[in-house]
Amino acid sequence: MTFPAGFGWGAATAAYQVEGGWDADGKGPSVWDTFTHQGGERVFKNQTGDVACGSYTLWEEDLKCIKQLGLTHYRFSLSWSRLLPDGTTGFINQKGIDYYNKLIDDLLANGVTPMVTLYHFDLPQALEDQGGWLSEAVIDSFDAYARFCFRTFGDRVKHWITMNEPNLFALLAYDWGVFPPGVPRLGTGGYQAAHNLMKAHARSWHSYDAGFRKQQKGMVSLAFFAGWVEPADPNSESDQEAANRALAFHLDFFAKPIFLDGDYPEVVKSQVASMSKKQGYPSSRLPEFTEEEKRMIRGTADFFAVQYYSSRLVRHRENANGELGFLQDVEIEVLADPSWISVDWVCVVPWGIRKLLKYIKDTYNNPVIYITENGFPQGDPTSLDDTQRWEYFRQTFQQLFKAIQLDKVDLQVYCAWSLLDNFEWTQGYSIRFGLFHVDFEDPARPRIPCTSAKEYAKVIRNNGLEGAICRKGGSAGSPGEEDTAFGKEMCSGDPAGHFEGPRLEAERYMSSSPCFRLRN
Repeated sequence: MTFPAGFGWGAATAAYQVEGGWDADGKGPSVWDTFTHQGGERVFKNQTGDVACGSYTLWEEDLKCIKQLGLTHYRFSLSWSRLLPDGTTGFINQKGIDYYNKLIDDLLANGVTPMVTLYHFDLPQALEDQGGWLSEAVIDSFDAYARFCFRTFGDRVKHWITMNEPNLFALLAYDWGVFPPGVPRLGTGGYQAAHNLMKAHARSWHSYDAGFRKQQKGMVSLAFFAGWVEPADPNSESDQEAANRALAFHLDFFAKPIFLDGDYPEVVKSQVASMSKKQGYPSSRLPEFTEEEKRMIRGTADFFAVQYYSSRLVRHRENANGELGFLQDVEIEVLADPSWISVDWVCVVPWGIRKLLKYIKDTYNNPVIYITENGFPQGDPTSLDDTQRWEYFRQTFQQLFKAIQLDKVDLQVYCAWSLLDNFEWTQGYSIRFGLFHVDFEDPARPRIPCTSAKEYAKVIRNNGLEGAICRKGGSAGSPGEEDTAFGKEMCSGDPAGHFEGPRLEAERYMSSSPCFRLRN
C-alpha cells in the first residue's frame, strides 16, 4: 500500500502546549497563562503550561524526535505574545524571533518542511483585555501580526495556517466559556467570535496575496476541526436532515464562506433566525456579512486543512421551548454507536475519515487536502508499548489510502497529533497523544518513543503500509467488514464527564456537542 510519490508525512504541536517558558526572555502573557494561573479547577488538577514539555529550551530534543521519525513535515505554532508581548508591533521581542528562526532553520537543514500556525488558541492577554475575538478591533491586530510573521519568516516558510480550528474555538472560548476568557455567552458569543475570526483570516490571506505571495511563493489556509456524522436512524428522514444540519453548523459554517461563496450556509442562517425570532430577539443572533465582506472572504484558502479525530451519530431533537444555545439552534442530539471503541473522548471510527474526505472533495470542488491533525489518546499513566493505539493509526492509514486511490481525493499531507505528550488544554496532562512519551515529573522532560513512533517511522520510510488492503465490500458511503471490526467496547456519550468541579455541567454540555471534544 504505497502512497503517491511526494506524499507528506508529518506531526504537529502547538506553542502553549509544548513550549513552557511562559514568561521567559520578554514573552508577554497569553490568555492561557492568565486562565491557568487563576485556578478554580477549570483545568484538570489546576495544571498549567508554564513548563509543559520545555520545548522553549529543549528544541534540540524535539528535533531529535523529528529526525528519528523521518518526518517530511513538521507543524508547529507561533506564540503571538512571545513575538509581540502586548499583541501589537509596538514592541517586538527579538528573543522570540530568534527562537522561531532556529526552529525553522534547523527543520530546513534536516530536509523537513515547516508548516506554521499563526494562532493556536493563545491570544495575547492584552488583546483579550480589549475585547478579544468579540471585538472587531482584533481583526486589525491579527492582520498586523500576520504581516509581521510573513515578513519575518516567510522567506523560508511556505505553508501557513492562520488559525487552528476556529469553528471549535469560537464555541469553547466565547459561547460555552470553558476556554479563556472563561465567560459563557450562550447562543451569542460563539457566533460573534466566529464572525470576527473569519474576517481576520480573510484579511490576512489578502495581505499575503497582495504583499508577499509573488516573492515568497507560499500558501495560506486555516485548519478546521471536523468529525464525521451519521443519522442515528438511517431510515429516518428527520435524522438524515439532522445529520446534514450538524455538518452545516459544524464544518460548512466556515468552509462554505471561504471555499465557495463568502456566506454562511442557508440552513444555518434560517435556523438561527427562526430560533432568534422565537426567543424575542429583534434580529438574528447570527451576524450578517456585507456584500463587500462576502467578496473579501470568498476564495481565501490555498488548500483545505482538516483535523479529524472521531465520528458521532445525530438524532433530530426539536427545540420546542426555544431554549438558547448552539445545540438548540441545530436541533440535534449527539450520541455514539455503542459498538464503537472509546478511548477517552475519541471513538475509534477510521472509516469516518474517508467519508469526511469524500464529502470535502464533493462539496468543495476537489481541493488539495492536508490532514493537519489526527491521533488517538492514552490515559495517564501511559504505556510505551501502545500496540493497540498503533492499530488505530494503521486502520486510519488504510482509509486514507482508499480515499486517495478509490475516491480520487487529492490528499497530499498527513500530520499526526502529536509529536509529544503535552498540555491538553482543560484536560491538562491527564491524557496523552504523543508519539513520544514525556515524563512531566522529571525536570529534564525526557522524550521516549512509543511503539507507535517506531511503527510510524516505518510507514514514513516506506511511504505507506506494508501489504495490500484486505476488505470485503464497502465504499466511502458504506464501511466494509474490516472497517467495522473494532470490537464492541462502549463509547461514552460523555467523554469529559469524569472531570469534577464547577464546570462539570458545561463539560457535559460540550461532550454531547457536534464538536465532540475539548481539544487541540
